[in-house]
Amino acid sequence: MTTKSNVKIAAGAVVCAECEIRGDVTIGARTVIHPKSKIIAEAGPIIIGENNLIEELVSISNVSSENGPNQTVMIIGNNNVFEVACDCQSLKIGDNNILEAKAHLGRSMELTNGCIIGTQCSVTSHEVLPENTVIFGSSCERRVQTEKPPPQTLQLDFLTKILPNYHHLKKTARPSSVHAPK
Repeated sequence: MTTKSNVKIAAGAVVCAECEIRGDVTIGARTVIHPKSKIIAEAGPIIIGENNLIEELVSISNVSSENGPNQTVMIIGNNNVFEVACDCQSLKIGDNNILEAKAHLGRSMELTNGCIIGTQCSVTSHEVLPENTVIFGSSCERRVQTEKPPPQTLQLDFLTKILPNYHHLKKTARPSSVHAPK
């Protein structure tokens, strides 16, 4: 199946040219996408909000599955962190979430706000994760934290200044032409 690319990048976003983006993808302002990451929108559009950090080898994919819904929009909120080599197929992710290195989030999972999926944890059940839930450890134990994870503002500021010095960037839209979800 070939997918025509329709990528909209808001002004202020830093998207390295070495990343792979296919399909109808909208990227919000101040989002940073590292090289070697993949964002694949085959089963429907992907809308990524503002201030998200998508690190190397991350895979965010909206692809059809046998049991899941087809032709559905994937919505990723604001201030989320996708650490190195994590895999996200969830159709709805709220704000202030962290997917740690090599974590896997299935298509039927929904993250609310302030959740953390720990390193190498794989969560594929059909559920809505309550706010501030932390999944951790080799057996994917759960607990609820009292506060949401802090935003990665300093890291985003640093990467916004440094990445353009070492990588080619994809062109952004004019300042008023792309609006990300709030």
